[in-house]
Amino acid sequence: MFKYVKRYWYYALLAPIFMLGEVIMDLLQPNLLARIIDDGVLGLNNSGVGDINVVINIGLLMIGTVIVGAVSGILSGVFAQLCSQKFANDLRVDSFKRVMNLSFEQTYEFSVGSLITRITNDITQIQNFLGLLIRGFVRTLALFIGGIIFMLMLDISFGLILFCSMPIVIVFIYLFLKKARPQYKKLQENLDKLNSIMQEDVSGARVIKAYVKEKDEVNKFNKASKNLSKIQFFVLKLFSYMNPISNLILNFTIVAVIYVGGINIKLNSGITTGDIMAAITYTSMILNALLRMANLFQVFSRAQVSVARINAVLNCLPVISDGDFCEDTKIKGKIELRNVSFAYPDSPSVNVLENLNLVINPGETIGILGSTGSGKSSLVNLLPRFYDCTKGEVLIDDVNVKEYKLDKLRSKISIALQKSELFSTTIFENITWGREDATLGDVRKAASIAQASDFIEAKKDGYFTMIAEKGMSLSGGQKQRINIARCILKEASIIIFDDSTSALDLKTESLLYKELKKNYSDTTKIIITQRIASIKDANRIVVLDKGVIVGIGTHDELLEKCVIYQEIYNSQLKGGVVHE
Repeated sequence: MFKYVKRYWYYALLAPIFMLGEVIMDLLQPNLLARIIDDGVLGLNNSGVGDINVVINIGLLMIGTVIVGAVSGILSGVFAQLCSQKFANDLRVDSFKRVMNLSFEQTYEFSVGSLITRITNDITQIQNFLGLLIRGFVRTLALFIGGIIFMLMLDISFGLILFCSMPIVIVFIYLFLKKARPQYKKLQENLDKLNSIMQEDVSGARVIKAYVKEKDEVNKFNKASKNLSKIQFFVLKLFSYMNPISNLILNFTIVAVIYVGGINIKLNSGITTGDIMAAITYTSMILNALLRMANLFQVFSRAQVSVARINAVLNCLPVISDGDFCEDTKIKGKIELRNVSFAYPDSPSVNVLENLNLVINPGETIGILGSTGSGKSSLVNLLPRFYDCTKGEVLIDDVNVKEYKLDKLRSKISIALQKSELFSTTIFENITWGREDATLGDVRKAASIAQASDFIEAKKDGYFTMIAEKGMSLSGGQKQRINIARCILKEASIIIFDDSTSALDLKTESLLYKELKKNYSDTTKIIITQRIASIKDANRIVVLDKGVIVGIGTHDELLEKCVIYQEIYNSQLKGGVVHE
């Protein structure tokens, strides 16, 4: 974390310097007040006759110190905020960059809710601590040490009273902090759970409403919120005891100062009424400084937990990393799988793909068919390296995908997923997501091929219509067509449709594939589907069953020799009739 503060060292230096200025002005005032009482009011050095000029002159001096202290305090606060805000911004951006570069398995390991908490709440905790550290710590320490020095300068007996009371306050503070510290980790973990529930429920609102589960989800959220509140209340209750106890000790100390001071006045030991008033003020300063130090340690304890959680993200190196191959040559679109097996990281002993061998030629249209769970999506996830195969090799244009620079590899592959991820911006910007230099004409052409132009142009603002969060303002078919248009516009050498036409009727889907064949004949196309009608005209069809290739060939060839393909065909298109 220090490297982020180091960037703004000048702010981190100026804040405590100006804070020292404010503290020095605060420390001077009790002595000035003592002079007003002793010389201006009681006239101890003038035969018991007060002097209004002393009151006015020293009063004006006190006002001057207050003004200087206030200006110093304001400047200290400004520089402290500049440092902590800029520090937090850099840390937040770097943390988000790291999250964006994490592999899918690492994102799932942290959980989305936890990552949101870390980048927002945890960094805020660290930011607050930094602001307190470079400003509050200096003020607290300077008041504590300065107060003791000035108090001893008044009289040694006042210092002895203080040294008797301080250990009691320190013991209480230590006990409170020791009890509270373990709760901060639990606090952040429960905040993770609360954010995860909220994120899931907002995203899955349609399912919740469809199954009338609002009450259950509210109860689940309520339970998580109560657990969070319970921990927060425990910590707050703990520290609510600390202030009354500390105030009690402070008041006893002040009574002791007044008592000892009164005795010394009677004994004519040189202590004056003004000295006693100054000693009372210094006592309050010193003991309150201890309380503020306790608050600082409290914030430190919470920030320490947050630092560990942020470091866990920053130090998490992506499982999927860059290779060295970055030749800026156009990928032709040849794909080869050599003895490829794959298991997901959370179930390493269970292969979802087993010993696959397949060559896809440039410009070829390949259909991948299989039942749910047969490994279709897992197979294509290996091409852009969303995951790496656990055995074997995946090659594109005779180069292992692990050797490519990730941005070069993924820039040449375009994917349209079944779940259409749209963003809260215009239709135009959603379609141009993968090609920022595209013109409106390019977008219109891509939308026309995707069979989306009619419904887009029927809208009031056309391509500049704003889309609600996650495309909630569009139907499933409309979202998929915008998603397909975005995929097409990227003009990649390899296009993958991962069940991305499931919400389209067969007529619209057929028109889409005709336009693709007409406009992108040289592009390698992989179509994953569960519908034979979607791929019956493909150059070849790959049939997967339980992660194994059980058939490769044209539609007619598979009808003759692949039993599983025949079964799927009979269930969907028996007699050439589509069963709705």
